[in-house]
Amino acid sequence: MTLFNERLSKLESHHNALLAMKNSPEKLGNGIYTRWNNPILTADHIPLHWRYDLNPKTNPFLMERIAPNAAFNAGAMHWEGRYIVVVRVEGADRKSYFAVAESPNGIDNFSFWDTPMTIPETDEPDVNVYDMRLTQHEDGYIYGLFCTERKDHSRTNDSSAAIANCGIARTIDFVSWERLPDLTSNSGQQRNVVLHPYFIDGEYALYTRPQDGFIDVGGGGGIGFGTCKEIANAVINEEVIVDSKEYHTIKEVKNGQGPVPIKTDVGWIHLAHGVRNTAAGLRYVLYLFATDLDKPWLVTHRPGGHFIAPIQSERVGDVSNVVFSNGWIHNEDDEVFIYYASSDTRLHVATTSISQLVDYVINTPEDGLRSAASVQTINRLIESNKQARASSE
Repeated sequence: MTLFNERLSKLESHHNALLAMKNSPEKLGNGIYTRWNNPILTADHIPLHWRYDLNPKTNPFLMERIAPNAAFNAGAMHWEGRYIVVVRVEGADRKSYFAVAESPNGIDNFSFWDTPMTIPETDEPDVNVYDMRLTQHEDGYIYGLFCTERKDHSRTNDSSAAIANCGIARTIDFVSWERLPDLTSNSGQQRNVVLHPYFIDGEYALYTRPQDGFIDVGGGGGIGFGTCKEIANAVINEEVIVDSKEYHTIKEVKNGQGPVPIKTDVGWIHLAHGVRNTAAGLRYVLYLFATDLDKPWLVTHRPGGHFIAPIQSERVGDVSNVVFSNGWIHNEDDEVFIYYASSDTRLHVATTSISQLVDYVINTPEDGLRSAASVQTINRLIESNKQARASSE
């Protein structure tokens, strides 16, 4: 057997075993959701024919020609009976692109489609694209809203200066995508923009994240909300802040909408990310809140603290101490699959139910914003437990 054939056999065996690996749930959990032990997608899941020249004449040593670096931050949708994720794949060249992977059950056996997604460019080409949110809109299209990054040419002496905006594309089959003009707003740069699935007073509605600069939110920030008359030329003239930053909380530095909120009997349940600074750098966690069914910009419930935070090996990666989500799936059995990435490196899944999410959102105390208030909240729970124990004896 030649070196080429021997390496190819080993690569295929390893890759097939990885794709077929069964996932297992954590043993106990917190009663709110169940983490699954294995990452569902990593750089190793990327198809071999995307990475290797498989011609022994042109690649006799079977070297990896186009190396992937990470697979993370995926939009998600239950589509035609399949669990679909649109993954952010980052190459060794630091450029990200989108790729579709699917699973029969949403927790394991994810495999990529044959080719990456082809997203048309605008007249001003994207330098980088990432973090697509998927919306099945009542107008009949599936929309993908994503961050498009371009060089900030006004700062010629800063090679890292960038401008972020919201790119918009739509499809009906996840194969052919129509690129629409980027979102226009009056609030500086835009990232983490999400299209609401229904019209609001006949207009398209979007959750936004206005910010002054590419990295720093600045004096504004928070999760915003605005509407526009048409999506093919989306212009938001006014935004209201739905959920703002708050001193000495999990969202002190910045926060942003995750995936499309889920509609429940008690309102829209939102999954968002919050960022605070530490001595080790920025820490990203996930949190929940709920908004009114008819006025989805009005917050009705604010559970305090984080919902999911990075633990154990999730804390290690390209950008450590980070969890991020821009995709979850609510299926016909009221199960919820939360797709979250850890440390900008790999993709995980946690599962829960609508009943659990509703219970959590309604009954978790709000952040009292002071240490003394936190103690008061704990003492109330202790006293309630004492009374419950006494009445049962």
